[in-house]
Amino acid sequence: MNNEITIFSGNSNPDLAAKICNYLDLPLGGAKVKTFSDGEIQIEINENIRARDVFVVQSTCRPVNDNLVELLLMLDACKRSSAKRVTAVIPYYGYGRQDKKVAPRVPISARLVADMITLAGADRVITMDLHAGQIQGFFNIPVDNLFATPVVLDHIRSKFNLEDVVIVSPDAGGVERARAFAKRLDAGLAIIDKRRDAPNEAKAMAVIGNVKDKVVIILDDMADTAGTLTEAAGALVKNGVKEVHACCTHPVLSGPAISRIRNSDLKSIVVTDTIPLSQDATACEKISVLTISKLFGEAIIRSHEGDSVTSLFV
Repeated sequence: MNNEITIFSGNSNPDLAAKICNYLDLPLGGAKVKTFSDGEIQIEINENIRARDVFVVQSTCRPVNDNLVELLLMLDACKRSSAKRVTAVIPYYGYGRQDKKVAPRVPISARLVADMITLAGADRVITMDLHAGQIQGFFNIPVDNLFATPVVLDHIRSKFNLEDVVIVSPDAGGVERARAFAKRLDAGLAIIDKRRDAPNEAKAMAVIGNVKDKVVIILDDMADTAGTLTEAAGALVKNGVKEVHACCTHPVLSGPAISRIRNSDLKSIVVTDTIPLSQDATACEKISVLTISKLFGEAIIRSHEGDSVTSLFV
């Protein structure tokens, strides 16, 4: 296998790429990813990848546009270097929230990004916890949408007394995810009735379900400005919960997120390393990180060998 697979990393999440390579016992591929003085991105592949199975690891997180262009240029460079197959490994798929027209005269940005990734030369995409599952249909190439569920479930089982746990969806869109967790943990389920007046501004209203004197765990696919999480935590505390915790796959954590988390009723928030934490986030004692490198490593092996990735789903 070592002679057939090459893994490259952009600048968005080199630590995760290194962990994946460590799991696979492979060296990270040699590539120069720099910028010219005017800001243009320069890509140079520094090893022979002719007829190899190439995987490019790059989250399209902040700075979103720079990381996206890096990914596109790396895919193009690999394709033009006669790689046998090029797979875009995108732990966090940026622009995923813009997956439909919510107002007149707006783009469907998630579809445009999918088109660009395909046009740049990707033969396959491996990603995690897409904001909306239908984004897979925006691609005309195979997409493996992994879930952080196995890693998060193991964490919850090891840290909490499941008899007291209630899984909470912070909005109607996350009910399916929360229900799946509650079923696997044999725990209760509750839902926050949330009203949003403007983008990145959330207002939690009512709690649907019995949470009094319970340890509640809020599940979400991402934490951006953390408005949804902190408003939900406040609403839950008003309903008499014992403790409030949160689990999110993608720690976007932009704007006032860290200060909101510090000053909130959340006792802890667990995230994964699909996006590297900022210095402020790393310093926040409430935030802890689970690695999903083994899931991506297994997905890469199975993709290369033509095996099913279904068993990676819980």
